Amino acid sequence: MKWMLIQARRFAGRIGGSLECPRSALDCRPSWRSLSPICAGLARQVRLPGVTVLPDQWSTALLAALTERPQLPATLAARLGLHPDNLAELADQLRELGVPLETSVHGHALRPGTPTPAALRAAGFSGAYRYQPQVGSTQDELRRWADDAQAPAPAGAALLAESQTAGRGRRGRVWQAAQAGPPGAGLTFSVLLAPLQLSRLPLLPLAAGVALREACLSYLATAAEPAAGVPGLKWPNDLITPQGRKLAGILLEAELRGGSVRRAVLGIGLNVTAAPGGAACLADLAPGRSWHRAELLAAILRALEHWLSAPDAEILDAWREANFTLGRWVQVQTSGGPVSGQAQALTGSGELQVVTDAGELLTIGAGDVALIGALAAEAPR
Repeated sequence: MKWMLIQARRFAGRIGGSLECPRSALDCRPSWRSLSPICAGLARQVRLPGVTVLPDQWSTALLAALTERPQLPATLAARLGLHPDNLAELADQLRELGVPLETSVHGHALRPGTPTPAALRAAGFSGAYRYQPQVGSTQDELRRWADDAQAPAPAGAALLAESQTAGRGRRGRVWQAAQAGPPGAGLTFSVLLAPLQLSRLPLLPLAAGVALREACLSYLATAAEPAAGVPGLKWPNDLITPQGRKLAGILLEAELRGGSVRRAVLGIGLNVTAAPGGAACLADLAPGRSWHRAELLAAILRALEHWLSAPDAEILDAWREANFTLGRWVQVQTSGGPVSGQAQALTGSGELQVVTDAGELLTIGAGDVALIGALAAEAPR
């Protein structure tokens, strides 16, 4: 008889458990609690006719037990107190949720570079961090963590999911991650920002873009072959290739209370080894190299820590140096309608100034920019 795996009731907006690394912890630990004897007993009822009931904690337990070194199914099953048939079901479930779990004659293993808490720690990041197979939205999941009465996420905490069922981009659009490739083709994560002044809010997407580009460039520089082009920034929040294809998007969401920012969450989606149609991935710029996502993520988080607290003038200078927008003809979709003209400059608060065909200088605080004409390898500054 084919055994069936029925999932226990899941928490709203979340599938499966998470692995976490508490802030400044020396070792990472799974966030799931010890399983009750009842659950353990149910897991072992594999010889009885009917259906085996396994709660989500078992998939979390398997995820916590997996490493980059292959382990035989019998060994893993014995550690978890499961029948090998149930272990195979759990492994399939993790793959369906986006976990890059590889199986060979040597056993089950995570793909090298999978950004688990242990891998992040080994890559030099010691802050609070959670790794989850699938969530509705990393933005929402991080807020839930921040609202946890017993162990709230501290400022600087990061949460990554291998897949999202309700990911979103700017202006309410659906964020389409790298679904075309195998599991583990991108990095989709959110960071809880430290308290900040309202006046600084518009600069944060620019600072995040500078940090993301810097980390990607440092990683591309380690490739055996020179990168096929250098990515740049499109106002206000996209990392793009020299040909104008999107590599990554940035989403900043803030909760305001009066004239202050109660809480701000920064979301980033980066295509690493695959991309949706029309977009690009980092692997396009460095074909043939291997990608260690944990090291790349750690580099991004370190760069964010620096640039999100950098002086305003330093952020603006770095963005101007890295941009593919200023000096180009653009069309900007704003709440008041489309605006066409030449992108002229940034204001001190990060707004885009555009000179229209009629010679009018417009200052735009929010909008979507489309670059008109093909981008050259060296975009105008």
